[in-house]
Amino acid sequence: MHEAPPTPAATSPAAPAEPLSHGLKQRHLTMLGLGGVIGAGLFVGSGAGIAVAGPAIVVSYLIAGALAMLVMRMLGEMSAAMPASGSFSVHAEQALGRWAGFSVGWLYWFLLVVVLAVEATAAAQIAHGWVPGVEPWAWVLLFMVVFTVANLTAVKNFGEFEFWFASLKVGAIVVFLVLGGLAVFGLLPNTDPVGMTNLTGQGGFLPNGWSGVVSGVLTVVFAFGGLEVVTIAAAETDDPARAVGRAVRSAVVRILFFYVGSMLVIVAVLPWTAQQAGLSPYVKVLDAIGVPSAGQIMNIVVFVALLSALNANLYGSSRMIFSLAERGEAPRGLLKVSGGGAQEGTGGVPRRAVLASVAFGFVSVVLNLLWPDTVFLYMLNSVGAVLLFVWALIAASQLRLRARLEQEAPDALALRMWWFPYLTWVTLAGLLGVLLLMLTDDAARPQVLWSAGATVLVLLVAVAREWRDRGAPREPLVSTDR
Repeated sequence: MHEAPPTPAATSPAAPAEPLSHGLKQRHLTMLGLGGVIGAGLFVGSGAGIAVAGPAIVVSYLIAGALAMLVMRMLGEMSAAMPASGSFSVHAEQALGRWAGFSVGWLYWFLLVVVLAVEATAAAQIAHGWVPGVEPWAWVLLFMVVFTVANLTAVKNFGEFEFWFASLKVGAIVVFLVLGGLAVFGLLPNTDPVGMTNLTGQGGFLPNGWSGVVSGVLTVVFAFGGLEVVTIAAAETDDPARAVGRAVRSAVVRILFFYVGSMLVIVAVLPWTAQQAGLSPYVKVLDAIGVPSAGQIMNIVVFVALLSALNANLYGSSRMIFSLAERGEAPRGLLKVSGGGAQEGTGGVPRRAVLASVAFGFVSVVLNLLWPDTVFLYMLNSVGAVLLFVWALIAASQLRLRARLEQEAPDALALRMWWFPYLTWVTLAGLLGVLLLMLTDDAARPQVLWSAGATVLVLLVAVAREWRDRGAPREPLVSTDR
């Protein structure tokens, strides 16, 4: 089986889990790593970061991107050694105990199915603008049905959807970087070289001081969420350990280049004071350099980015809940997979897990449409800071597992965390710092408090379950027949 060996929590499943497909190719995984994190948070949300940090938003993205890159390196190390569809949930269970695997798995699943509603609703609003005769709820229904069907069929269909979606997003950013770079040097028609004027004018590079940089980090750090799906998907490739290593190595540096490069072009071409929260800075730059219909072009890119994220979140949530079921932490009926050739990618799809995830996704969408400012807002706040909790558990898991792997299976460490354990501790301190800073921010504080409440609730359930089933023996990290 492709999964990591049984963990301490795998007490006594009713039946062995059936194998998932190996239908994803390296190109799918590589492009998922590149495009899975490039979404509306970059194309639209970056305007809010520029508004508070000015040109120093570049530094904010470097800091947030460095945190994400370190987390991904840790996750890549563990996933290359122990590839599993549950990824960091399995690793947390191996490292810290059943309570950790249960908690991080269910929290991440809840995060994905709630965010899925935001993406579906936002994409529907764009589509409604193009075709006013079709109500937004009808577009939501269409998107959910299409991607549910895509995820119920062979996993290679998911891979192909994401490959082309990501290709469009990556292509759009590359074109933007080229056009923006030419505009900076005055090489486009009707443009003059701007040099360093916009980077040092309007208050200088740090118009709001380092506090503006910190506020920028709080605004943009969540835009890097989504990279984790790469390690979940790696378990459905022919060679998971090698595939995840390649994907992690190629993704993090290129994503930093796309994010930081884009911000550098934006604040170099236009004064930072020209940006507004809620408006795409990409549109403003394209308008400024004379690209016709820039707004509609970016609407298309954002639309694709939202659908791509919806597709990836549905996939990630279904695999996470499947892994939880495999370890006895979710209903065992979710272990059923479709028939066919799992090795060839024509079978091995956890259809019940997909349907369970999309069912809650539909509930979230309905709540978002009916009560966006009340019920759904509370749900959204309850997962607002969960990503940081997940990253912190990934770091804590890596601290424990690295020591065990070096003792029990050193050959499995094909991809190693840099400067272990020092950078792992630095990452944990950075994540704690972001959470503490969010507590001091009036806008972000409710997210931390609600997310902390949801996390404590899940932890209480997890600890109670572990106490009930305490005494299970610890399994080896890497099986000898792997």
